[in-house]
Amino acid sequence: MPGSYSSSQKSKRRKAKVIPGFGLSMGITVTMLSLIVLIPLGSVILTFSDTTPAEVWRVITDKQTVSTYRVSVTCALIAASVNMVFGILLAWVLTRYRFPLRRVLDGLIELPFALPTAVAGIALTTLYSDQGFLGRLFARIGVKISYTTTGITIAMVFIGIPFVVRSIQPVLEKLDPQYEEAAFVLGASPVRTFFQVVFPEILPVALTGFGLAFARAIGEYGSVVFIAGNIPYRTQITPLIIMNKLEQFNYPAATSIALVMVVFAFLILFGIHLLGARIRKIAQG
Repeated sequence: MPGSYSSSQKSKRRKAKVIPGFGLSMGITVTMLSLIVLIPLGSVILTFSDTTPAEVWRVITDKQTVSTYRVSVTCALIAASVNMVFGILLAWVLTRYRFPLRRVLDGLIELPFALPTAVAGIALTTLYSDQGFLGRLFARIGVKISYTTTGITIAMVFIGIPFVVRSIQPVLEKLDPQYEEAAFVLGASPVRTFFQVVFPEILPVALTGFGLAFARAIGEYGSVVFIAGNIPYRTQITPLIIMNKLEQFNYPAATSIALVMVVFAFLILFGIHLLGARIRKIAQG
């Protein structure tokens, strides 16, 4: 009896959880998810109650609107790709080397999160305009940055780089350096060691950072609208079209265009998630 009683107590202790049981935890989770995500999305659907499918199709396929899709998506993809490459380099430097002001540089990575987007947009526009410090240097060789897709891409790189760096850093910090040392002992070059030992480990999280940077860039307004110049059919971004519709109190049209961008961003993130899961599965054998 004492033995069975003791084992029963141990079983109960094993079942004890730090947080409440499944029912209460699930209820809180669903409630918060509903308030933050499901109900707002439901209100978007209600916006279409007085709008016919033909009107929605006409709005989202308008020639000027389609051109904004092209500008936003193309620049966001380029910016996310640049962020993925330089994010890996930045994360590598911050985790593998010790140098003066390293903590300052690490803190500066968070600056795009803390800086108001409008302030970032004005600063970038001033910096890269034809009379700005950097823009003047590029203007001498015939390269214009402000009010071009190049400027839009630079602004998107600025606001997206923290997502990639912060996604990769924890993995690099936990990666055992003995694997790299073993590769060196076996005669592998530093480049081969990186691509065959380190890169497979950070690729899934690098793709996650890519997806987050892309999703942020495609919907960014404040830091992009100033440097874009908003030239129709050339540098006009989709968030600006949405804001114009809202200023005209044309909520169904604004919601229709916004929904297209939400669906596109969701598909990109979902595809990257599946790709990352596939890569992890292959890596685990």
